[in-house]
Amino acid sequence: MFSGSLRGRLLWWLLLPLAAFVSISGMISYRNAQTTADLVQDNALLSSTRIIGEDIDWDNGNVSIQIPPAALELFESPEQDSVFYRVEASGHRLLAGSLDLPVPRGVGDVPMVYSTHLDDGRAVRAAAYVRQLYDSGRTEEVVVAVAKTEGSRDAMVWRLLRPQLFGEVLTLVLAMVFVYLGLTFELRPLMKVKDDVSDRNASQLEPIRVARLHVELRPIVEAINQCIARMGQQAATQRQFISDAAHQLRTPLALLVTQIQFARQRENRDVPLTEALAGMHKSSRKLTTLTNKLLLLAQAESAAPANVRERVDLSALIAGVLEELIAFAQSREIDLGAELEDGLYVTGDEALTAALVTNLVDNALRYTQPGGRVTVHTRHSNDMAIVRVIDNGPGIKAEARARVFERFYRASSHADGTGLGLPIVREIAYRQGGTVTLEPGEGGVGLVATVEMRLWSAAV
Repeated sequence: MFSGSLRGRLLWWLLLPLAAFVSISGMISYRNAQTTADLVQDNALLSSTRIIGEDIDWDNGNVSIQIPPAALELFESPEQDSVFYRVEASGHRLLAGSLDLPVPRGVGDVPMVYSTHLDDGRAVRAAAYVRQLYDSGRTEEVVVAVAKTEGSRDAMVWRLLRPQLFGEVLTLVLAMVFVYLGLTFELRPLMKVKDDVSDRNASQLEPIRVARLHVELRPIVEAINQCIARMGQQAATQRQFISDAAHQLRTPLALLVTQIQFARQRENRDVPLTEALAGMHKSSRKLTTLTNKLLLLAQAESAAPANVRERVDLSALIAGVLEELIAFAQSREIDLGAELEDGLYVTGDEALTAALVTNLVDNALRYTQPGGRVTVHTRHSNDMAIVRVIDNGPGIKAEARARVFERFYRASSHADGTGLGLPIVREIAYRQGGTVTLEPGEGGVGLVATVEMRLWSAAV
């Protein structure tokens, strides 16, 4: 009930205790009305028994009685209750009334009130007491009992209860109406926020104004604004990515078109096409590399941060990457080595982790001069796995170390690269809850790239 309505749920939680209170109050009022009606009825019964008892007297040695009208007039009511009485002397001699009215044992000279049933099953309320009569040494005990049906008593209970119940039910209804109207009025700012968000198009990423919102709503709207800000940042990143990709792809594509045109011209002159085909092959390889890295960067940026829970054998993965790059290292006459700690498992995506290591080592190989050395170290410290790629190349100047993580920025124009390797490394490390840092090598020679990633045992 009300599962989809905040207004309904708030109304329910407010009115549920109020309804319980009204119910409890109604029961208390009913008990009070019963008590009052019983008290009035019992007083009338006791008064009637006393009136009848006071008119009992001796007459020529015998007990005589006349039922005074006042004793019965006490019970006149619109409900026209039936009244019964019983007056009997010692030995169960009936002096007046009917034996159908039971009299409890133990009744004495102190009047008592009780509930009982007539022989025909009707429920009655009764009062009884014993009147002691004395005459010339004689003692006579006369039992006087008066009873009546409870129609007037029940009517009195309802008359006493009705205005109270009406007031309580009216209070509950009015409370429901005013609470509903109040909730509707107070929830209008939330509906305005809904309308504000609904009316926006995909390019409208301005934050929602929180100045006039209730204090309770501000954390929600501020969280939405933070989400909008992240979406705006992501949209800006995508726009920048598309712009950068278009710019970077335009040059190799134009070069490839030029080479194709050149080849066609030479073909018309019956000149061998080997040189032109070699140029086209080189341009297509650069274009392929650039495209693959652009796609890899886009994949890394689209991954949810620290949301990957695969168990990755880091040592085995690095060994596989180095095996793939050994031919490239040999072609550049670079000594590629590794010092790997066995049994090192990290938390992440295996494909992205392989791309991180590949780009890190590939970047070191491309910027290290022939005859140089590139070494990969792994170890663990506390709950982090540490990967260090050390080279003795030209290194990176201090002022350029922060910028090398920007897309398409290249610290040196001498190496054949795309300017996307280190941005890819940083993005993958961030998405998997890790970090990457750059620092000079020993003695200021070369570069040390350090990546820290969470160990598997620390993440589970």
